[in-house]
Amino acid sequence: MHNKTRFRRTGLVLRFVFLLFFLLTLKIIYIQFFRSDYLKNLSARQHTLYVELEPKRGAIYDRNLTPLAVNIQYDSLYAAPQEIMDIDSTAGQLSEIIDVNIDTIIRKLDTKKMFIWLKRKISPEKVSQIKNLNIKGLGFIKESRRSYPNFTMASNLFGFAGVDNVGLEGLELYYNNYLKGESGWRQVLRDGKQNLVLNENIVNPVDGYNLVLNIDEAIQFVAEREMDEVMSKYSPKAASVLVMEPFTGRILAWAVRPNYDLNSPADYTLDQRRNRPITDIIEPGSVFKIVTASAALEEGLFTEENQIFCENGAYRYASHTLHDHRPHGYLTFADVVAKSSNIGVSKIAQKLGEQKLYGYIKSFGFGSKTGVDLYGELPGLLKEPRLWSKISITSIPMGQEVGVTVLQLCRAISVIANGGYLVKPYLVSHIQDNKSEIIKIFKPEIITRVISENTAKRMRKILQKVIEDGTGIMARLKNYTAGGKTGTAQKIADDGTYSHSKFVASFVGFAPVENPKLAIAVVLDEPRPYYYGGVVSAPVFKNIAEFSLRYLESKDKERLLVSNEVR
Repeated sequence: MHNKTRFRRTGLVLRFVFLLFFLLTLKIIYIQFFRSDYLKNLSARQHTLYVELEPKRGAIYDRNLTPLAVNIQYDSLYAAPQEIMDIDSTAGQLSEIIDVNIDTIIRKLDTKKMFIWLKRKISPEKVSQIKNLNIKGLGFIKESRRSYPNFTMASNLFGFAGVDNVGLEGLELYYNNYLKGESGWRQVLRDGKQNLVLNENIVNPVDGYNLVLNIDEAIQFVAEREMDEVMSKYSPKAASVLVMEPFTGRILAWAVRPNYDLNSPADYTLDQRRNRPITDIIEPGSVFKIVTASAALEEGLFTEENQIFCENGAYRYASHTLHDHRPHGYLTFADVVAKSSNIGVSKIAQKLGEQKLYGYIKSFGFGSKTGVDLYGELPGLLKEPRLWSKISITSIPMGQEVGVTVLQLCRAISVIANGGYLVKPYLVSHIQDNKSEIIKIFKPEIITRVISENTAKRMRKILQKVIEDGTGIMARLKNYTAGGKTGTAQKIADDGTYSHSKFVASFVGFAPVENPKLAIAVVLDEPRPYYYGGVVSAPVFKNIAEFSLRYLESKDKERLLVSNEVR
């Protein structure tokens, strides 16, 4: 009886052992064939750390290779949380140095992760303080940080890059794919106690390409200086100045107020950072008269000497009375432009007709984007003739009922300066690598012919008269000829009527008349106490044009000397 009982017990034990062995075998088979990849990856994550190596963001240079945006090496602080012995103490010591809330640091350190960032791109002084703490588990990795040597210069144009060196606005955003480069990786092996064993593999980052702009730092500097002067003198809400080569569309200067410090963009509002020459829509006022005048000459409807009766300053059309800023009787076609007669230009437009006027406005590039290499450009506002009111034929020619950008105005005056062609404005000359090898080059682009060479030449003479004996006399240059057009546009008030106290003052022009090298647009929003374009904007044109022409001549002489020496 006793032997039978022992035999049964032994059998139960053996069956249990065999069952356990069978289950363990199934578990091993399951792990081997169904969980092996997972466990391999888990082991790799525990013993292998991949650290991203940041590429150096490409630099931005002016046309003479003067650096305008560069990258400077900084140390970024990281932690291996499992090596931190006292999280609370470490967080307390670091908080005061890196200006991060102590609770935030504790939350970051209280993790099973092998690597975390604590603070990116720290100043050398703070790095030294952290190293003096001698805390195990903290380390530094070299990273680059965007730096702008000229601080505020062309800030609204350049935009800026964030902490990860990714472009967020302006040129930095538009050309980000060229500038950013490609990240690399460093593979780090650790033992069971998470101690560093070796760097097993390194994939080096690929640095970004460099931009070489058409912007000239010297011309940009003068444009910025003139902006500061006019802001101080007339206190406008905003101001924009563009300088462009009329034949090529290369933009040499792009100055905007208000502006901001590119090295600390977070300290400024979106309004201060706005790129106004392409985002702000304005009614252009009398500078828009260049379109009607050019169209009338091109269609052969008038000659420069044709007499136009300007109604002694008051002209009733439909239900509206049109006024000139001062009364005129008979004026020649050329004097209608030179003296900026609203009545005279409205009569020219009536003879031209709605459809033809609209066609020329479109041909001059209004109502569509210029295609400049920036994001955020607006096309402006231009109604089709079927939507015009009875008085639109008198309002639109003098720059009302139409919305334009400053860049469109600069391109439109270039049509007259360059012999009748609409060109595409562009900011970047070429893209190159760190060995100065050209990656991509950008060339001038003609969109269409707007007016004939003969019409453009006649218009240049008429616009020269604006400066020599018309409303733009304060734009007269000392040693060069110039042509241009003034504008003083009433802003629309909250009730939908035209304001009698808020104006946009503008001047667009070119120089020299014989062979224009520069086209310049100057627009001031609500200057005070003076607001006429011929008074507040024309002198800005004068000062920028005089300096720029002298400067360009000196550069041409330098190139000639170098060329002769080479020979």
